[in-house]
Amino acid sequence: MDPRISTLIARIEQIEEEIEEELRRRRIQLHADFEHRRVAFERHLVVQQRQFRRGVLQYLRSAELRNVATAPFIYLVFFPLLLLDLAITLYQFVCFPLYRVARLHRADYFVFDRTHLAYLNVIEKVNCAYCSYANGLATYLREIAGRTEQYWCPIKHSRRVLAAHPYYNAFVDFGDAEDYRRQLQELREELRKLAAARSPGDDTGPL
Repeated sequence: MDPRISTLIARIEQIEEEIEEELRRRRIQLHADFEHRRVAFERHLVVQQRQFRRGVLQYLRSAELRNVATAPFIYLVFFPLLLLDLAITLYQFVCFPLYRVARLHRADYFVFDRTHLAYLNVIEKVNCAYCSYANGLATYLREIAGRTEQYWCPIKHSRRVLAAHPYYNAFVDFGDAEDYRRQLQELREELRKLAAARSPGDDTGPL
């Protein structure tokens, strides 16, 4: 990889670490313990949160018609998501060992912690769990697809890619045939060195 690109990637990783450290400080300010995959608020904060909870009937009466009308369409997507989850989990379970690519720990990508918030009613908690599942699945899929792309076709595109996965910057430049043939095996070897899980923080695991 180009040394300048390597330097820039290292700077990005450093900034991400600084952001996570700021978030940890914020959690301390909220007097909440999120360590070791659990959530515990101080008792007086739980009492305070409950003051802001809206009952289910009040919540439904105040719901906007457009939100109610779209709810069935939102939850219909749940079934395709389940099929996608099953398909990509089966794919990585079968194929990654054959490629000698580290498998992902699926649970690391799904964080269900909003149920601990006392200011949410049961409908809001279900909605939050659904959003957590859908976005966790998207991250899980992105990681699997990123590792697959690095194994089979680690070539940058001719134009900018929006929200590229974390492996993309190490890919070979578009049109650089010599580097592609030289680096393909090296990039595959990098996948074999990966830990079994990547990126999710130690204190944001599933609950």
